Amino acid sequence: MSELLTSEIATGTNQPTEAEFRAEIRQWMQDHLCGEFELLRHRGGPGDEHAFVQERMAWERELATGGWTGIGWPSDHGGRGLPINLEVAFHEEYSAAGGPGRAGLIGEGLLGPTLIHFGTPEQQQRFLPGIIAGTEFWCQGYSEPNAGSDLANVKTRAWRDGDDWVIEGQKVWTSLAQWSDWCFVVCRTEEGSQRHKGLSYLLVPMKQPGIEIRPIRQITGTAEFNEVFFDGARTSADLCVGAPGEGWKVAMGTLAFERGVLTLGQQMAFNRELTEITETARELGMTTDPVIRQRLAAMWSRLKIMRWNALRALRVDDDVELPREAMINKLYWADLHRDMGELAMDVLGAGALLTRYSEAHEGDAGDLEMGPEHKLFFFSRSDTIYGGSDEIQRNVIGERALGLPREPR
Repeated sequence: MSELLTSEIATGTNQPTEAEFRAEIRQWMQDHLCGEFELLRHRGGPGDEHAFVQERMAWERELATGGWTGIGWPSDHGGRGLPINLEVAFHEEYSAAGGPGRAGLIGEGLLGPTLIHFGTPEQQQRFLPGIIAGTEFWCQGYSEPNAGSDLANVKTRAWRDGDDWVIEGQKVWTSLAQWSDWCFVVCRTEEGSQRHKGLSYLLVPMKQPGIEIRPIRQITGTAEFNEVFFDGARTSADLCVGAPGEGWKVAMGTLAFERGVLTLGQQMAFNRELTEITETARELGMTTDPVIRQRLAAMWSRLKIMRWNALRALRVDDDVELPREAMINKLYWADLHRDMGELAMDVLGAGALLTRYSEAHEGDAGDLEMGPEHKLFFFSRSDTIYGGSDEIQRNVIGERALGLPREPR
């Protein structure tokens, strides 16, 4: 493991060495990612989140029985309290073994750490056990039609009605909403407030009257994302994380956790995709093309840089803010992945034009019959938009990391 993590590594005598821990993960994955779960290998990641959803939910419970959920959470909140280097090792080995996209990712990776840091003891006791056990699933209610990368522009509102909050508004690009039990929703709770003031962070049950979910069909025919409409939806007054009106701080804390150790598994998935592109290039004789060879080598180098940047940024301070180094990561990997999709198409050459729709089944819009290169190309176009567009990311780097004047509004 990199020296960059040395100061983060716990030295408790009960912790396994990193080599022992990696071997344990590899063996467990070999023993369990088989049989009924064999079909999940390398499935369910970004662009493939519609695949085998119920099976991946069952896989979350399988992970929980092995103690592989919440491994970095404090032990008094149901986790294993493992140091950062072992968290990194888990995500890398999990991805390398073909572990499927995590149906519990949003709960374990985003909401759980947020509740541990900002939640009340009652909220922690209510929600953390279900996340650890893989029995309750979450989605994220941030983006809106006019507040995508600009989260402070949200218009969804909520107001108190006795012991409840009542919610009106719309969210969009909500991953996994159609399968989730709960959603954490950023909404405006102070009438007349603007920008980041007057927002609250509410925990809202999804299975209730007053919530309508509309899948967004994509060019691939699938629907990873959804529109979610709140029309008089309710949640209990005590399910506001942080004080009412102070939801901006909590929401920014959640985003800091999103930019943390979870990106290491993403790095391994990118490595696998580049390996597949390289193998395809060999099969098609494209490795004799000096331009393709140079682009493959450059992509390999960019992936190494991505990993080192991610490692040096794995630090969140007491105010739940990432270091300045982390502010380049989203822009870097989004552009890298888009370029990888374009490289995949160029390796295929004329074969990149050959796709067709399969026959739609009941309740399905059909799917494009295409190889992994096509799926990579189509989905990676969205990488530069979701989670903060490239334009917004450049503003973040300029204003927050470099201290430049704010963009005129």
